[in-house]
Amino acid sequence: MTTPIAPATAGTSTRPYLIRALHDWCTDNGFTPYIAVYVDETVRVPKEYVKNSEIVLNVGFEATSALKLGNETIEFKARFGGSSREISVPVDHVIAIYARENGQGMAFPMPAGAAPAGAPGEAEPESPAIKPAAPRGPRLARADGGSHLQKVPPRGGAAGETESPPEPPPKRPALKRVK
Repeated sequence: MTTPIAPATAGTSTRPYLIRALHDWCTDNGFTPYIAVYVDETVRVPKEYVKNSEIVLNVGFEATSALKLGNETIEFKARFGGSSREISVPVDHVIAIYARENGQGMAFPMPAGAAPAGAPGEAEPESPAIKPAAPRGPRLARADGGSHLQKVPPRGGAAGETESPPEPPPKRPALKRVK
């Protein structure tokens, strides 16, 4: 009698291992690691900084204290608006990790049961606090076969369009000597 072969989905999730590996890669190369997180009632973050059920967090050693990248949760302390806050994110709610400086990283599927951002009935929390600007950097696409990531054109652009190069900074005024 043969024993049944375990399905490919058996075993622990690779997500926490990939997050730790990309965090290490960012740190080793002098980049700032950021994570994009899907926020629901299980995520402990400052709600006034959540937009469309998502928040982007700097998880670099300079921005955090007591950082623990565990298999189930990511926990650390960080300052928001000058006050220290305790952050706790279930690993399955991390939807991307990337380097702020160049956008290289990896995107992950949304957690099971997550409503798409901007779904009907989803209310934006009102807060007197200043809302942060949208995260900078390219959006990430899921890797084909997990081997690499593609940069996605900015919202509103077609997949075949390329971004126009940034305008060069204006020339500095120059003084002309007159004799």
